[in-house]
Amino acid sequence: GWGVIGKTTLAQLIYNDPRADKWFDRKAWVCVSEEFDAFKVTKTILEEMECSCDGNQNLNQLQLKLKEQLSGKKYLIILDDVWNKNYFHWKELANPFTSGAKNSKIIVTTRDENVAAIMRNVPTYRLDVLSDDDCWKLFAKHAFDGSSPTKHPDLMAIGKAIVKR
Repeated sequence: GWGVIGKTTLAQLIYNDPRADKWFDRKAWVCVSEEFDAFKVTKTILEEMECSCDGNQNLNQLQLKLKEQLSGKKYLIILDDVWNKNYFHWKELANPFTSGAKNSKIIVTTRDENVAAIMRNVPTYRLDVLSDDDCWKLFAKHAFDGSSPTKHPDLMAIGKAIVKR
């Protein structure tokens, strides 16, 4: 979906939900962005799982270590803001993920539907822009804390201007 639509925020809500801590044995959050590097992503996942890595390990060694960490464990890994469309890079990164327990999850946020298509056997959820009306309702609900916006016409005008942006 579009930039600044809420993909990362939605993923953060899932990741930070206390139920996720109870459900998953291992969790990791990686902000990938434009430059995809399987070594850096693997290392960050290990660091997020509080597993130490020395500076002399190569990608294969890191992936073996990650495979050990995930083996038989239920995990949640968030790969945020992914731009890479190269299937072989994904295949290289994904090798250790097969060792995890059933119901492990990898959530990928991306602006590019081609990246989502590379993930293959997983459902894609497209976030669309809220309509002006829905955006206003959401804004008013939180800004006016349940009271009617019409009771505050000056603030209502400011709120509507904010929502149009």
